[in-house]
Amino acid sequence: METPLLYRQLHDQLGQWASPQDRRHLQGVAEAVAAILQSQSAVLGKWIPYLSHRGCSARAHLERLAYLLHNDSISAERFYVPLLQAMLEGFEETTVTLVLDTSMLWDQFCLIEVCLAWGGRSLTLAQVVLEHGSATVGFADYREVLETAKAVLPAGCQVMFLADRGFQHRELLRWLQQQGWHWALRVKSDLQVTLVSGNTRTVAQLLPPVQQAYLFEAITVGDELTAHLATAHVPIAGEAWAVLSNQSPSLQTFALYGERFGGIEPHFKDYKSAAFEVLQSGLREAPVLTRLFMLLDTAYLIAVILGVMLVQQGRRAMLDWHGQRGLSLLQLGLRECARLSYHRLMLPLLKRLPQANPPPACASKRKRETLDTRIEFSKVVRFSA
Repeated sequence: METPLLYRQLHDQLGQWASPQDRRHLQGVAEAVAAILQSQSAVLGKWIPYLSHRGCSARAHLERLAYLLHNDSISAERFYVPLLQAMLEGFEETTVTLVLDTSMLWDQFCLIEVCLAWGGRSLTLAQVVLEHGSATVGFADYREVLETAKAVLPAGCQVMFLADRGFQHRELLRWLQQQGWHWALRVKSDLQVTLVSGNTRTVAQLLPPVQQAYLFEAITVGDELTAHLATAHVPIAGEAWAVLSNQSPSLQTFALYGERFGGIEPHFKDYKSAAFEVLQSGLREAPVLTRLFMLLDTAYLIAVILGVMLVQQGRRAMLDWHGQRGLSLLQLGLRECARLSYHRLMLPLLKRLPQANPPPACASKRKRETLDTRIEFSKVVRFSA
């Protein structure tokens, strides 16, 4: 029986980055990634129509997939990272934005990811799933993810690192300082800081009145870390913001931190509901889920690349009816993959991602207006050294 075309082509393309010792597992990985791209699902049962060995029963297919997801030899380091690094070769010596965040699965597992914010979405650099009943994790839980993300980055990258207030760990701040990364973290209102005057205050005591912003230079966190603090209170945000950074504070500090929302939140939504249905997978083991997300990340990256190539070739209007790009690069890529499979056309050679960061997709004028919303302050006060 003829081997499925997409699987065969992915096997050949992924094989150029796999090491010789890993190629014996490449068949299962390529087969799973091809099935994810065509089924657009993390549910193993929905992969079955797209698998090779078509003479096998459905139960036999599921047993093979279970073996794949329980195999310790199947790891991101062996199969996802080589592809990712090849696609990011053009990012050497550039400035990149990384986002650290967590997402809960069934209130039982916690997905921790460090992602590259790019193209209105995020591309996973490193991730792990822990059996952990809360989205709040300690530095020890995610340090290895940080180290892996650092190792994956192209040479000479300048990093801007963003994270939410659940990560205001001093160990993280010291680690970021050691790497020479720039960073901006939202912090909790009970964090104590020391001002240049020598007075110690909580962040809650440094929040401005409504429609105002305060910019504090050279504050001290703990006994050793010097940073800057920007606080603002605007009704549209729902609550006051406090952003700690190693860069001089300005109103752009809030816009910079806001980039994490446009990257990581849609990324997690793609996993759960907008693309891959991971919450319907039925899997309940942390190592198995970690491997599943590695396969999803591989499919995700391939789909984004296909979407980029479609736009570069001026063929976006074939699949996206919006006047301006209304579909994300992920959705464009998934639809292009479906088109190629339906017409039994060859998968193009995957090209590395361009340095230029394309703007996010906007499916409606209302969303475009929301993204373009300009926030103005009645008063901005700078407390300088």
